[in-house]
Amino acid sequence: MTNSIREIENVPVIVVIGSNTSESHPVISYFMKRAVKKGSRLIVIDPRKIELTRWAARHFQHRVGSDIALLNAVMHEIIKNEWYDREFVDKYTDGFDQLKETVSGYSPEYASGICGLTTDEIRELASILGKAEKVALFYTLGITEHITGTDNVRTCANLQMLLGNVGIESGGVNPLRGQNNVQGACDMGVLPDVYTGYQKAADPEIIKKFIEAWGVKSLPDSEGTKIPAMFDGIHCGDVKALYLAGENVVMSEPNQAHTIKALENVDLLIVQDIFMNETTEYADVVLPAACYAETEGTFTNTERRIQRVRKAVEPPGMAKDDWWITGEIAGRMGCDMGYGSAEQIWEEIRQLTPSVSGITYERIEHEGIQWPCPDIEHTGTKYLYKNGSFPKGRARFYPAEWKPAAECPDEEYPFVLTTGRRLWQYHTGTQTRRCAGFDEIHPEELMEINPEDAGKLDVKDRDYVMAVSRRGKVKVRVWVTDRVPSGVCFMTFHFHEACANVITNNAFDPVAGTAEYKACAIRLEKA
Repeated sequence: MTNSIREIENVPVIVVIGSNTSESHPVISYFMKRAVKKGSRLIVIDPRKIELTRWAARHFQHRVGSDIALLNAVMHEIIKNEWYDREFVDKYTDGFDQLKETVSGYSPEYASGICGLTTDEIRELASILGKAEKVALFYTLGITEHITGTDNVRTCANLQMLLGNVGIESGGVNPLRGQNNVQGACDMGVLPDVYTGYQKAADPEIIKKFIEAWGVKSLPDSEGTKIPAMFDGIHCGDVKALYLAGENVVMSEPNQAHTIKALENVDLLIVQDIFMNETTEYADVVLPAACYAETEGTFTNTERRIQRVRKAVEPPGMAKDDWWITGEIAGRMGCDMGYGSAEQIWEEIRQLTPSVSGITYERIEHEGIQWPCPDIEHTGTKYLYKNGSFPKGRARFYPAEWKPAAECPDEEYPFVLTTGRRLWQYHTGTQTRRCAGFDEIHPEELMEINPEDAGKLDVKDRDYVMAVSRRGKVKVRVWVTDRVPSGVCFMTFHFHEACANVITNNAFDPVAGTAEYKACAIRLEKA
């Protein structure tokens, strides 16, 4: 997030796009609802009638995958009516002329045919945002899990820069990170193209710094491999070994058959996790890891706040800290990392990462600190880019053209399947399905289907159907509900008995490598 969670309560207009916040980020939704009670105007842009729409001043129910067309049309109207922040644009940004040219082709009349909203609705949304004193925008995987995910994110940023809502309190572009430390993992370089603090892995100066710090002769001078290329590499014989840590790929990756075939074919599969799961069944080696309550270290939450994690209990059996396992393997391969504790590792991170140099264990003993925090006197950063302090001096607009999903409905597969999560289960169910209370509340997968579609198929609520795609089929009960529009179905990937990823498409964003979990074509057959 560019901004802080508590700022939500003071935002005049909150925009939530592609985020089922109440179920996926309930703490954030709590602050949004408090803001509404205090007078904030909540705008939800989502193909489904998510729980948060009950609190919304307006729900704009656009078609799955039409985000760029809709937001470009909104920017078209904002520029046309001169509602944009001209001073901010002139002073702090580059590329406005290119943006203006691109969005000029997205009249409300044109965009309406793509996104399914009326021209009046598009103009209304533009008016709400263009005339607002401040707007805070929040998004999650409904924006990123498309083949155009990178362009979707850039378009959200374009809108907020156009309105001058970047670099101010209670504004910003705010991606909500879904797991307890996914922000921290990315911050620490668990990505194929960066070291800690998003220092580019292909930058010669950065490479030199890490070579000297680690006392090694050389480091790779190119980016690593993204997830889709890893599995494709196994299939073509280029990848011989796969090491998975905390990732139940059989359940979480799209096109499950493609994933399973890769796991069966790879020469060596190592799985490091806290429980046995669907993926460990294919492993040659299983390394038992300690869970969050059994380890020391730090977590970084969605607002960039670094917090201490303290061991509550000893790990059971042979389970070890993730860092210890990594160090032990490295040592047996001839590289003694020499780490004796999580704090020792953090001290090295501080020395090599300017954005967290001022954060010590002592300073976060009682309360976390938000990065960037460049020195020991710095108190942390509540919101980014204050007074136009952008990393490269000026922010740049990156205009994008709308493109359809990789797989669209047709006569044989007439429905769009979109996927996500439920409140009472989490991701692949590795943890929550071991909790009797959660499983009692939400014990099985239910596919959302519109009443009109259910009538045409002659299926009733809780009947079984067979959901079929070009990649597989899954038997699942239906939940007949108007939460989804006609022609759209919704499933999750929590239940191995009926996992959405048996039928999802493994097409992916060419920049980020993120798969298109949010749109594929299916048909439904009465089971």
